[in-house]
Amino acid sequence: MISAIAKPSASVPVFHARDLICVHGANEGDDLTFAQELTPDDAYWFADRPHRLRLGIESSASGAITVGEDTETGTPGASLHLDSCLTFMSPDSATTEVLVLVEVDMYGDAAAVYALPLAPMTPRTDYMLVGIDTREAARKFAEVACVSFTRGTKITMASGAQTAIERLAVGDRVLTRDDGPQEIRWIGHSTVRAVGDFAPISIRAGALNNASDLVVSPDHRLFIYQREDAIGAGRKELLVKARHLLNGDTITQQDGGFVEYYQLLFDKHEIIYAEGIAAETLLIDTRTRAALPRELDEVLARALPGHANDLHLQFEVQQGLLDRPETAELLRTASRRAVGQ
Repeated sequence: MISAIAKPSASVPVFHARDLICVHGANEGDDLTFAQELTPDDAYWFADRPHRLRLGIESSASGAITVGEDTETGTPGASLHLDSCLTFMSPDSATTEVLVLVEVDMYGDAAAVYALPLAPMTPRTDYMLVGIDTREAARKFAEVACVSFTRGTKITMASGAQTAIERLAVGDRVLTRDDGPQEIRWIGHSTVRAVGDFAPISIRAGALNNASDLVVSPDHRLFIYQREDAIGAGRKELLVKARHLLNGDTITQQDGGFVEYYQLLFDKHEIIYAEGIAAETLLIDTRTRAALPRELDEVLARALPGHANDLHLQFEVQQGLLDRPETAELLRTASRRAVGQ
């Protein structure tokens, strides 16, 4: 049985608050800040050369969110507070949501404020603040954290049949890698903008020995067994985030429009099979719990007390080992050999 060896971690693309400056209104001249100090209808200017960084995030069983060890900004171990979800309107009437994250120091003071846009923002453009929401920020943040499959994805059932994910129902039995047939506990479904860092990743048929195209959320982790250690990970069993495999050819990001996402929840964090590729299912932790319907949240919290204890983290490969254009081909060849061994 697989066991966890670390806290659940992730990273999100953020900007420092100074990259969004109020250019007109009550807070003119000030950087973006906390919800309680913001004023609706103020106009903000997105910086000419904003510096995007990846903020590492870790969550604990206690519900705390902290800056992770693998981060480009912030102080590892420092507390993070999800302040609000802001809505900005550009001159063409398009709206963009921005999550505000606050890093808190050991004395409880704000050490840094980060902006996490949920869609690309254009430099040298006025953005009017038209919404300040402190109640739904957690749900929006959870949607970013959830690993998701897209409409049409074929899932391998306990019987071996291939079923489109939108045809599944709670109670259906799905084949898992570690625990055999398991019943689906809950199915999530949402339609979101497929833009920027959050656009889905398309893995062309054959790219990882998959029978058909597989399209998943960017941070969805794929399980790959290689006969030989093709990338120097020190092990044969790997979990690789889809966005770390982008090569501009067989694995690409589908930017534009909207995407239908589905999340599958089991009693445990499982590895299942989608279009022939082993891939993880939804993990309930501090970040993702807010994505559950309110009427199910408490029930599932009681029913799945150890859900975050089996994360498969010992198999996860960090981006540094994957930063080369031939990575997908190396893994495809290594895993193909494994299938035939």
